[in-house]
Amino acid sequence: MSELAVLDPRAAFVDVGSEKMHVSIAGGPPALFGTVTSQLHALRDYLAEHQVRSVAMEATGVYWLPLYGVLEAAGMEVVMVDGRQTRNLPGRKTDMKDCQWGATLHAHGLLRAGFVPPANIRRLQDYLRLRGDHIAAAAGHVQHMQKALERMNIKLHEVISSLTGASGLTVIRAILAGERDPQVLLGLCDIRIRNVKAERVVESLRGDWAEEHLFALAQAVQSWDHYQGLIAACDRQIAVVLRQMPDAKVPPPAASTKTGKPRTRPGVNAPDIADLREILAQICGAKDLTTLPAHSEYSVLQLIGEVGTDLTKWRTEKHFTSWLGLAPGSAQSGKRKASVKRRRNRAGQIFCVMARALARSKYVALGGFYRRMAARRGGLAANKALARKLATLFWRVMVKGLDFVETGVAQYEARVLETKHRILHRLARQLGQQIVPNPAAVV
Repeated sequence: MSELAVLDPRAAFVDVGSEKMHVSIAGGPPALFGTVTSQLHALRDYLAEHQVRSVAMEATGVYWLPLYGVLEAAGMEVVMVDGRQTRNLPGRKTDMKDCQWGATLHAHGLLRAGFVPPANIRRLQDYLRLRGDHIAAAAGHVQHMQKALERMNIKLHEVISSLTGASGLTVIRAILAGERDPQVLLGLCDIRIRNVKAERVVESLRGDWAEEHLFALAQAVQSWDHYQGLIAACDRQIAVVLRQMPDAKVPPPAASTKTGKPRTRPGVNAPDIADLREILAQICGAKDLTTLPAHSEYSVLQLIGEVGTDLTKWRTEKHFTSWLGLAPGSAQSGKRKASVKRRRNRAGQIFCVMARALARSKYVALGGFYRRMAARRGGLAANKALARKLATLFWRVMVKGLDFVETGVAQYEARVLETKHRILHRLARQLGQQIVPNPAAVV
């Protein structure tokens, strides 16, 4: 019986912790290091002294990021692995044994590397995720505004579409400045609100104006303004990172991206960055991803922040959708087969949010696909199926450079009807029957 070959006798594994780092080389005796910067440099020097070329470790919280940066800067190959790959046999579990077992697996080539975006994409990712945290925190203070208005029996948030829109904020700031006359407050609203909802707005602005609730409303508005300032600061930093990317400095091709899909009004939380569409197209190799269905400038920016611009790391579109968690897994043992649900990562969740935007589209073929799937399998399954199609389109454009052409929902429904006719005729032939069309039903 042949032994398992050792592919790299100098392969190392680091068991990452918040206070200690346990290191083993090829399953040998572990070495212990701290997590301060000087200790991370000592760990790097220890690995270099032992001529280690490849280091594996688990992605434990955020504790692995400083060490990853140190080893990456030193030119070592750093392999991030899923913790399920390094599970030891039952028995005593210690950090010492974990790092030895992981180093043994890595030396035999039994660990599979996960995806870690390059340094410039990680910078962009950090700013985008921080911006997302600020958006979520600001949304909480909008709820505080609504609560304060409800306590005063002011129903403005039930009449207008958004408290944080131009009309809503103008009225709230006027209330905090001391204005109480509903007619005067109505005059601060947009002309469309005054024409359609004038009476309802006036009635909704009659309340008790309790001092303690006005104080709560003022603090909620102040907190919301604070987070809007933080979001704007993130936008400025994101713009700097985008313009520092290597591909962003390449001049655009002769066929400008401005001839693509016409611009639509950006979403409420979209970043305020000048020429964002053109910058994204240059970063993506002159590919304007906003021409794809549901791909806005903001969603494309979020996707780049999660997966980068080099999607050749996933060999096929099936590998990509599987990594996103949009394709079911499989578990087979003998004659038993079971479907395994995959957890969607952040990029997969972004595609699901984009898919929801197509649920009510009237003229997009993928919108027709969603409604057809929802009628058969329900909204959740339809959303995941549509998100997988969007991810496939994204991979094909980024890797193959294919151009997307929208055929429209009418052509999609015609193809579905043609498929149904073909299935019906095949079933009739199998049963020895004949299809007789009904002339009265033909429009």
